[in-house]
Amino acid sequence: MADRPGLRPTADRVRETLFNWLQAVVPGARCLDLFAGSGALGLEALSRGAGAVTFVDSDRQAMDRLCAVLDSLDARDRADCRCERAERFLSHGSGPFDVVFLDPPFAGDALARASASLTPLCHSDSLVYVETDQRDPAALLPDSWTCHRNGRSGGVQFGLYRPFVAPG
Repeated sequence: MADRPGLRPTADRVRETLFNWLQAVVPGARCLDLFAGSGALGLEALSRGAGAVTFVDSDRQAMDRLCAVLDSLDARDRADCRCERAERFLSHGSGPFDVVFLDPPFAGDALARASASLTPLCHSDSLVYVETDQRDPAALLPDSWTCHRNGRSGGVQFGLYRPFVAPG
């Protein structure tokens, strides 16, 4: 599915590192794959026992392909496909999510805008995966988020972050 303009699936090596970090968290987890594209991260979460994954992307063709893949894997009972803009989903989405995959297109300010609106869909133990080009992800995230783990591969920086969620 990488033939769609702007679609940039997470590299295998990065995905392997990420899911090694998440191995104790993913089984049974409720996950959000925002800017899903090919759905590689959410599909990997499902294959590793996630309880449910919500896939969100505004590209109708990419979502149709992803839904077809989910059907072929007989995984639609644990997947929710939403063809809509991330901003719209974040304004009405129902959380909380245990794990969020936040990997928007590198160009533009989608990461900063999405991360600023994501906290209400998280809980105090939520982990948010962030992938960027060579820019430091922390510089684009809310100041209240803390880095749990991070890495670099080629021209990509990635990390797991905990958004601050006020008690209550």
